[in-house]
Amino acid sequence: MPSNDVLVRPAARFGGRVRAPGDKSISHRYAMLAAVADGSSVLHNFAPGADARATVACLRALGVEIRADLPTLTIIGRGPGGLCSPKNPLDAANSGTTARLVAGLLAGLPLTATFIGDASLSRRPMERVAAPLRRMGARVSLDAGHLPMRVEGGSLEGIDYEPAVASAQVKSAVLLAGLHARGRTRVIEPVPTRNHTGLALRLFGAAVELSGGTTAIEGGARLHAVEADVPGDLSSATFWMAAAAGLPGGSVEIEGVGLNPTRTAILDVLRRAGAVVEVAAEQGLREGDEPRGRIVVRHGSHQAFTIAPGEVPGLIDELPALAALATFGGSMSVSGAGELRHKESDRIAALVRGLAALGADVDERTDGFEVCGGRRLHGGTADAAGDHRLAMAFAIAALGAAGPSVIQGADAVDVSYPGFFETLTALSS
Repeated sequence: MPSNDVLVRPAARFGGRVRAPGDKSISHRYAMLAAVADGSSVLHNFAPGADARATVACLRALGVEIRADLPTLTIIGRGPGGLCSPKNPLDAANSGTTARLVAGLLAGLPLTATFIGDASLSRRPMERVAAPLRRMGARVSLDAGHLPMRVEGGSLEGIDYEPAVASAQVKSAVLLAGLHARGRTRVIEPVPTRNHTGLALRLFGAAVELSGGTTAIEGGARLHAVEADVPGDLSSATFWMAAAAGLPGGSVEIEGVGLNPTRTAILDVLRRAGAVVEVAAEQGLREGDEPRGRIVVRHGSHQAFTIAPGEVPGLIDELPALAALATFGGSMSVSGAGELRHKESDRIAALVRGLAALGADVDERTDGFEVCGGRRLHGGTADAAGDHRLAMAFAIAALGAAGPSVIQGADAVDVSYPGFFETLTALSS
């Protein structure tokens, strides 16, 4: 068996206590803001995956001194104008967050940078972030709407921006550009997305308005250094919660995990799917700190559930895990999720193809999919298509199969969750 394939055997039991790796989304944002803050920031429980490492590498190429003793990073901030033009293109690897958010961070600074990425990232749309940055005054050029992306920063003007597609990355890029713009920058979303950038800006000292689907920032703020703990990644923890919810007798406790309200819709969906879910929030946090706490998920029953289009932005990263859960019993139907086709893979087509290979009754739709859990998976070989979330979803589904399964390209999990399969073995042995 190739070294990047993993064999997953059916599980007779699933349970235990686990701490998810540092939240990838939050780690990106803390590192970027620390780079342009005054003073030295210390970030604990920094995300260990390749995406977060791509952001660190790009910041170093921009002249930022970063000392890594993982999971702790010390970042020596260079202040609002201290970054320098890189000598070589900035390689975002597989990380759309790195390319889009760092582009926003640089758009208001007097420097020039070109972003590149791997084959997967080079297929993902970038015009959605280039367009508002151009409106603010930056010069941004693309190759037919994709990487490589050249950003020539300069003097920016704040804007009111209403994105056509709900996207936390686009919102964040505009807000980071607004940090260095004249006047007020405001993003009005059709559906509120995760608010990590707004909270992080507050934590680092910027004045930010957060109100429903509107986020606004006044340009010109000087950020100060912080010492902060990154909470565990709820999206990564969802895979363990799905396994516990799906397998009879399953129970898992997730410690120190993020409980940001813009991310916790998954907990309500798990309850709708029949799981028993308990949450205990940590108290005494600072202004701008990310909510966090403990989640316990236990198997209850298998229920049919539907994800409506309006719910999708708050669940976009958790949909593969929910699809895996539906293979254990009950059923799942999702629509309005066309954005999944523009992730690390065509996440709809590849998810349906992989689950079907394991024996699932699953149908592909233009903007979603349906999983009918009325029959047990037989096991088989599923190709993760270079997508970390699909590799994890197929592994969780495989726990409920009648026979063993092979996950091809399982090393894709290193993008967000190095050690995923070791933890899977510990929880299911």
